[in-house]
Amino acid sequence: MEDKRLLILWTTDNRQTAEYMVCMYGLNAKLQGWWDEVVLLTWGSSNQLVATDTLIQSRLAEMKDAGVRLIACRKCAEELGLVADLEELGIEVFYAGEFLTQWLQSGSRVLSV
Repeated sequence: MEDKRLLILWTTDNRQTAEYMVCMYGLNAKLQGWWDEVVLLTWGSSNQLVATDTLIQSRLAEMKDAGVRLIACRKCAEELGLVADLEELGIEVFYAGEFLTQWLQSGSRVLSV
């Protein structure tokens, strides 16, 4: 059985990349059934953009409504003082190093942006 899980590892604070790649592809990947499971992991500077940009927040809400799982690296969020902001947006915030390692070791797909 083919593994049809995708993790989008998003580490950049570039707004255009977020809007026109991360959010656009992540949403359509789920809506169009290209992947059975789509997970978006915000890591590093992407957390700052998520916490402060209302357009990106709106796009992430669309993704979540479509069934994309939204998660964030807690250590990054703590360092940037954004844990509460991200949680208020409905993003799961936890220490993600082990999660990412297990995903990579499982052979499931990772798209890193």
